[in-house]
Amino acid sequence: MYDVTLIYLLFIGLVYLLLWRRSPEKTRQSLHVAGTSTRRMLPMLSAIFGLIGLFQIFVPPSLIENWLGGASGWRSLLAGGALGALVIGPPPAAFPLAGSLLDAGAWPPAVAAFVVAWISVGIVTLPFEAEIFGARFAIVRNTLAFVTALLIGLLIGSWT
Repeated sequence: MYDVTLIYLLFIGLVYLLLWRRSPEKTRQSLHVAGTSTRRMLPMLSAIFGLIGLFQIFVPPSLIENWLGGASGWRSLLAGGALGALVIGPPPAAFPLAGSLLDAGAWPPAVAAFVVAWISVGIVTLPFEAEIFGARFAIVRNTLAFVTALLIGLLIGSWT
């Protein structure tokens, strides 16, 4: 287990213990809600980790390095952002997949653009957004979010 995860679990455990002393019934309700959420998310998380396993085995690192590696420069940044804009899924799923991309040789700025675009750009959901908020709003918001994802990727590049 990662050190950060262990610290986080210990912190949450401590918070629950402190809250238990204050209000056992509310703490019990909170634990019930957390358990229900976990049971609901478990099938999705299993599917996501299964997909990541397939990705790690069937997508050769050379392909990732070619498209998302640092030697490709701007192309890898754009590819990372575009890939993130096209995929759909819960935001937490982006992180393990991003870790797999890094392990396979992807350039950190391209991976940052991928994660930010996954969370903020919705090409697949654009028709729904346009229907609710109007086409102009949806297109401008997604365009600005995509440009922001690329800029964040570049900023990450200046720190790595």
